[in-house]
Amino acid sequence: MISSGSTWLSPSAVPLRVGEGRGRRERPASWSRQAAIAALVAVLAVVLVALGAVRAQAEEFDQLVQQLGDRDFTAKIAAVGTLAATGDPRAVPILDAMVAGKLATRLDGRVVILERRGQTQIIRDPLTLAEIGEAGPGDVEPITVNNRLRGALRGALGGLTLLSPDASRRREAADAVFKTRDALLLPLLEKALARETDGGVRDRMVRALAATRTAAAPTAEERLAAIATVEGFADPEVRALLANVGAADADPAVREAATKALGEVEFRLTLWGLLGNVFQGVSLGSVLLLAAVGLAITFGVMGVINMAHGEMVMLGAYTTFVVQDLFRTYAPGAIDYALLVAVPTAFLFTGLVGIAVERSIIRFLYGRPLETLLATWGLSLVLQQAVRTIFGPSNREVSNPSWMSGAVDLVGGLTLTYNRIWIIVFSLVVFALLMLLIRRTAFGLQMRAVTQNRRMAAAMGIRTGAVDALTFGLGSAIAGIAGVALSQIDNVSPNLGQSYIIDSFMVVVFGGVGNLWGTLVGALSLGLVNKFLEPYAGAVLAKILILVAIILFIQKRPRGLFALKGRAVEN
Repeated sequence: MISSGSTWLSPSAVPLRVGEGRGRRERPASWSRQAAIAALVAVLAVVLVALGAVRAQAEEFDQLVQQLGDRDFTAKIAAVGTLAATGDPRAVPILDAMVAGKLATRLDGRVVILERRGQTQIIRDPLTLAEIGEAGPGDVEPITVNNRLRGALRGALGGLTLLSPDASRRREAADAVFKTRDALLLPLLEKALARETDGGVRDRMVRALAATRTAAAPTAEERLAAIATVEGFADPEVRALLANVGAADADPAVREAATKALGEVEFRLTLWGLLGNVFQGVSLGSVLLLAAVGLAITFGVMGVINMAHGEMVMLGAYTTFVVQDLFRTYAPGAIDYALLVAVPTAFLFTGLVGIAVERSIIRFLYGRPLETLLATWGLSLVLQQAVRTIFGPSNREVSNPSWMSGAVDLVGGLTLTYNRIWIIVFSLVVFALLMLLIRRTAFGLQMRAVTQNRRMAAAMGIRTGAVDALTFGLGSAIAGIAGVALSQIDNVSPNLGQSYIIDSFMVVVFGGVGNLWGTLVGALSLGLVNKFLEPYAGAVLAKILILVAIILFIQKRPRGLFALKGRAVEN
């Protein structure tokens, strides 16, 4: 109603706003203020609830940390698993300190982290890592860790790094969880698997998840499904897991499924083991090929029993050490290229040494095999002592370049190291280049002519003395680059060549003196046979058996697998 002398309206008489729908009235300003206050109160309530939850979570985390100081190892292991299940990154430095023996309890029972700084022990708060004082004698007591707790710590740390941005760390974390198979890490593992994009890491996580469920799933159906999954991973750790489940699970169906899966895994492991032996045999054969192919040339052309051939291999290895040391001193940023420089350097250096040896010693002893053997044996002793005098008797370190470091991990526990793969490729490349040199060059033609008939070659105008010197130098040069390759897989020492000289002679005699194809077949054959015999007979007995077999073989075929043909050879 309208009062006299006034123009204000009562709330009940508020008119409709222009353009409003039917019956809607404009709300008073007091209502807007009340709504704003209510919204503010609601926001404050949510904030208080959130703060309370955060505070409760912080208190719970602190309680778990304090439980690490419990004297009961079972309680410690439970606290470690629960800490890992939280996924809180603050747990990582705490568990790392516990593994390293740096976690301790103060006199008041609080868990702290110890840090040695000179002669002083610094105390840090485990939650904030802030420095809170120094520890005097008797102020703290280290928390003891046994093997079982140490395994739980490693598994927990692995679980906490499942979400790391580094793929290699996630792979290591999945492997750590697989080994511990802690059921508390299942939620974290499932979360990490759901967001994983790397195929290799994802396979590791699937294996860890299936293994954990196989060991800890509450129902038989879940364990059976997990066994069906883990059966697809053929490696020794899966075999041990299935053997344990097949012997200890309470459900007969689970035991039967685990036993059947164990048989499948063992069959595939056997196949992968055979493939691993083949790789190891080819790797050994490639090393023998590099060490023996130079000897095959020298022995085949000149008939010289060169007992110093192993020392040429040793000189090549020490050349690699010298080149790498120069790179490390003057060009440390290019250290990965040192091996590429060492190959031609060792080839030239040992080749020149070989030519010098032939011109100064060998050329006076042609036709006298016993004197040649004794002279080169004495030369090998001189070279060994010279290297001991210059470099010392201890082993020298030759590091692998980055492109030769590491390995390829295949299923079945099979690991193919990059340095072995590169040596196999390198030996085949050297063999191919040597075949081209012998078959496609004038020097190779002259070498073959001298090999087949020295007198006829001399009558045709070939300077057999020069061919002998260059051939001996070529054989020594190839031995030198064999030393470059061996420096990547063996110790560089004055005795390096002695480990391969006997095997090199066996390869040459077995394959056929002077025949490169025979050397290739002989090296690969001896390498494969040796690696297949070692698991059953041992390394020493395997070499003895191979030597006896070669002696018996030579009785039937004195010229080896592939004998050279020619008048001089036949005579």
